[in-house]
Amino acid sequence: MKNNSNYENKSRVWFITGASKGFGLSLVKQLLAAGQKVAATSRYVDSLLKAAGEVSENFLPLYANLADDKSVANAIETAYNTFNGLDVVINNAGYGIGGSIEELTDEEARESFDVNVFGTLNVIRAAMPYLRGQQSGHIINISSVAGIAPATGWALYAATKFAVIGLSQVLAEDVKSMGIKVTVVAPGAFRTNFLSGDSLVIAKNPIDAYAEVRDSHARYLQMDGKQAGDPEKAAAAIIRIAGEENPPVHLLLGEDAYNRAMNKLEVLEHEFKLNEELSKSMAYQG
Repeated sequence: MKNNSNYENKSRVWFITGASKGFGLSLVKQLLAAGQKVAATSRYVDSLLKAAGEVSENFLPLYANLADDKSVANAIETAYNTFNGLDVVINNAGYGIGGSIEELTDEEARESFDVNVFGTLNVIRAAMPYLRGQQSGHIINISSVAGIAPATGWALYAATKFAVIGLSQVLAEDVKSMGIKVTVVAPGAFRTNFLSGDSLVIAKNPIDAYAEVRDSHARYLQMDGKQAGDPEKAAAAIIRIAGEENPPVHLLLGEDAYNRAMNKLEVLEHEFKLNEELSKSMAYQG
């Protein structure tokens, strides 16, 4: 796929959630270094400023509670009015949640969906009138390979990331005629603070019977600080995709993500074909 260099290098207005750490912070720093206009949100603006640097004419740090649609709408409106435009919207905020379904409370589950799914929906709903009005823009939703090939012990996290992938796929079709692009990014393991306490929730009431779940959590937690993926390269890849005139709807990031996703495709193909005759035998006869 060829890039149009003029399209790739032009100045744009970027809106990024979850910008005080991880991919979000890497994106903010790289974009500002490239002279782009960046509106970045966090629940902790002081932390964002400390991590990203002082406010400049190209950098607008904003408070946003993603679970509150009015808070999100205010942030989007402020960004648009400050920079007189809105071009690339990156839904990056999210956190992990581990435990079997039985172990996780309704409150834990709903809080996870509020940020990982409804936060994304709130941003899209708030941004769409601006993008639709200008008949252009690019929405980039950060999901996870867990939304394609989930692992033992991460059912609710996988569910939120499945949801982000599904809504992104349909959104891409819904807004195509308006000149708006949509990409859903599915990263694997990257060396961010994702496995630390402020980005990961583990079930508070573990049940002894779920030994495999505990083993899975232990394996993942041992990876903290040793993940193969470089978040700076991930941020650069996302920026590159946003610079393509015809970006993909799906983007895998990391060799582990690619391998897990391709293995999942093979499993699905095998299972679907295994029951092909039964699947096709549901029509009325005669």
